[in-house]
Amino acid sequence: MPKIVDHDERRLELVDATWRIIARLGIEGATMREIATEAGFANGALKPYFPTKDTLLTFAFGHVFNRTNERIREVTAGKAGIPALKAFCIEVLPLDSERVNEARIVVPFWQKAINDPGKATIHRESMEQWHASILGYLAEARADGTVSAAVDDSAVAGHLLNMLLGAQIAAALGPEGQADPGLANQLDAFLTLLAAGS
Repeated sequence: MPKIVDHDERRLELVDATWRIIARLGIEGATMREIATEAGFANGALKPYFPTKDTLLTFAFGHVFNRTNERIREVTAGKAGIPALKAFCIEVLPLDSERVNEARIVVPFWQKAINDPGKATIHRESMEQWHASILGYLAEARADGTVSAAVDDSAVAGHLLNMLLGAQIAAALGPEGQADPGLANQLDAFLTLLAAGS
């Protein structure tokens, strides 16, 4: 009897292999042959799932975003305002090797999105979703009195989102697997400024 292949599981195996290759060799080193070898598949086995490296990178970006959002849902459950906002940010910041590897997926995707309208749309919609989440947490914090900064919430959300994305760029360019322990302190400082009022 032929073996039944779980196609979704195989796609995720290929994405995980892609992350490991990019972490070791960078995006240019992540050839389809290297990814297939890393995943333990024959080179031709990738074609039915990802006809090109570009389609694999797009899928990998979507998977990173969805996985991050799943972590965010878990850590923000039952929280509101500043506690929810802090939990959200911690899941995006590259504070461990897994999230550094995720950053090394999203940064090459951004590079391709510069000249690819389809990828630019994926990125823009993803960031709009995060911006809306941050605005929601800020509104809750205003309502409970823990944020009183005299700055428009939309500007605060944009500033915080840029900080998170900048941290991903810094992590992707840093030494292999090295997360910056100062990021958590920077986040705390930013949240303290929001509560300071002026």
